Amino acid sequence: MSRFKKKGFLKHKSLNIVSRFFLSSLIVISFFYVVPIILNFTDKNFYKKEFTNNSKNILNNTLNKDSLLDEDSVIESDERDLLYDILGENNAEINLVRYTTSEIDSLFKEVNYNLQEVRDTKLVKPIDIGLLPNEIKNINNTNKRKNMFIKIILPLIVKENNKIRIDRKRLFTILSKNSNTDIERKWLQKKYKQYGVRQNDLSTLKIRMDEIPVSLAIAQAAKETGWGTSRFAIKGNALFGQWTWSGEGLKPKNAEEGKDHKVMKFHSLQLSVRAYLRNLNTHSSYKNLRKARTKLRNKNKDLDSIILAEHLDKYAETGNQYIVVLRKIIEQNNLKDFDEARLLPSSKDLESLI
Repeated sequence: MSRFKKKGFLKHKSLNIVSRFFLSSLIVISFFYVVPIILNFTDKNFYKKEFTNNSKNILNNTLNKDSLLDEDSVIESDERDLLYDILGENNAEINLVRYTTSEIDSLFKEVNYNLQEVRDTKLVKPIDIGLLPNEIKNINNTNKRKNMFIKIILPLIVKENNKIRIDRKRLFTILSKNSNTDIERKWLQKKYKQYGVRQNDLSTLKIRMDEIPVSLAIAQAAKETGWGTSRFAIKGNALFGQWTWSGEGLKPKNAEEGKDHKVMKFHSLQLSVRAYLRNLNTHSSYKNLRKARTKLRNKNKDLDSIILAEHLDKYAETGNQYIVVLRKIIEQNNLKDFDEARLLPSSKDLESLI
């Protein structure tokens, strides 16, 4: 009986050893099978140097659906963050030459730059006038003064819109790819900052990174400066009367007591145009303008300045009356003729004349 029990014990012990051996072997084999899969997944999704943007879904949702008209993630950005590149150039030590009206007029004639030709051909001479002439307010003929003003600011507006158009095209290219390079990722970081958008909120960036109709920009510049004759325009290159609480500016003479804002001052007219476009593309007051613009885009329609002007009631204290004035300026001066204008390539001959 004792011998039988001993044999049974040894047999049971052997079975336990064999079972444990097979279980251990199964665990080891499973470990070496599963670990490479986990490492491969981790390497692809967490340690990859490229930025994965799940572009197929993003492209469908961001570019083609009418439902995504709202700006999803908005952050309250400081003026200095939104305009950091503009404020940096404002401190440039380059001294711009202020030409007289006669000198500018001679230049326009020499390069055969006239507005009727622009209306017909939709091509604009790449002339960069940095400062308005002091004598523009002395041009008694209203049409001549208007023509001078439009000729000066038209190339600047078209140039800045062109930059946005190129950026927008690059954004769409990034969205169409499954992954992006470090250079593309850094470019996106820069644009998130410029447009006051949360990181990776490509939908809002797409809504904000867009053009403003040339006719609307000209109309607002004309209204805000009295066709280039205001003190802010001459002394501060402020074409659009933007307020500032942190940047360098000019104090309004008739400012109400308790209001400490200034009209932002710029190093050049070009920077004023850039800041204006940035303002309409980022400030919460113009969210409805951007929404209306997106609706036009989604319907493959041209950006209509008359339609978009409806959403600029918060731009001035006069509210709806401001909209009426803008529309009159656009229609009476046929400014929509310039909406399709494109900038001609610059040439050394033209640059040497400026």
